[in-house]
Amino acid sequence: MNSNKKDIRSLSKQELRTFFESIGDKSFRGNQVYEWLWTKGAHTFEAMTNLSLETRKHLEDNFVINHIQVDQIQKSADGTIKNAVRLHDNLIVESVLIPTKNRTTACVSSQVGCSLDCKFCATAKLKRMRNLNPDEIYDQIVAIDRESRLYFDRPLSNIVFMGMGEPLMNYKNVMASIDKITSPEGLGMSPKRITLSTSGVPKMIKKLADDKVKFKLAVSLHSAIQETRKSIMPFAESFTLVDLKEALQYWYQNTKSKVSYEYVVWKGINDKREDIDALVDFCGYLPCKVNLIEYNPIGEDQFHQADSKALDAYISALEKNRIPVTVRRSRGKDIDAACGQLANKQ
Repeated sequence: MNSNKKDIRSLSKQELRTFFESIGDKSFRGNQVYEWLWTKGAHTFEAMTNLSLETRKHLEDNFVINHIQVDQIQKSADGTIKNAVRLHDNLIVESVLIPTKNRTTACVSSQVGCSLDCKFCATAKLKRMRNLNPDEIYDQIVAIDRESRLYFDRPLSNIVFMGMGEPLMNYKNVMASIDKITSPEGLGMSPKRITLSTSGVPKMIKKLADDKVKFKLAVSLHSAIQETRKSIMPFAESFTLVDLKEALQYWYQNTKSKVSYEYVVWKGINDKREDIDALVDFCGYLPCKVNLIEYNPIGEDQFHQADSKALDAYISALEKNRIPVTVRRSRGKDIDAACGQLANKQ
């Protein structure tokens, strides 16, 4: 891509209108281009067929469209599809289409690599190379929507920010992408069909609440004991459970939206009675639900799936305390597309 040209998708609709006025054209051309870029998902100026050849040439001379390319598609035996997504600077991220009987969910990435250091996650081993731009996040969703229509004959129904990266460490771009996804001039999806998953950055959770977001919040918790959580998620030394609890209470007070806790149970790490009691206690601070998640190995000797007895003990204790709990079986494990496995092995 020509680095001297600006990516046209970084311009607002008003900036596009101003550009056309500056070259002596009608300002409404900006509206047309904006629609091509966001509603219709055009990746070339040539595709903008209701613009004259001269107008398209002006755009070509001044701008680029730094769109993604789906480099490789892998299909799991359970129907899950994983995309290796090449960015304009040749870096790669991964996104996943997860089909079930009644819905199709897009799991999208927000960073190349990750800002955090969770020991059980393959992405964390890559370290963060850069944040994704709003259009790069948006493009992943457009690509998965097309695959959903092609392979399952239905549009995309849900989006989870659970791919590569910590979304709250790319706050501005993630929020801008969600604005586009939910806008009638974008994909027009309901924010209630979007879940943002965070490892727990208290300051940014409070900012979400202040910004009065309408989407759902999930927190990758995995232990409600500070020392245990810090041992598997070292960044938790700076973002403590005390601070996280306070931020989540602030979230609920301001949004009235319950939180989902993502929770993997590992053998010898968080499968004891004290771990269960700590989680039940942590859940008592605000309305929430718990998703117990099957562990997906990434080649680390430290982590092993807990026995089914431990899982049953968690379920029993949570249900006894009237805390909603579900067990999420992993999808796409045979193509390394399950939770914690996205690492650009290809």
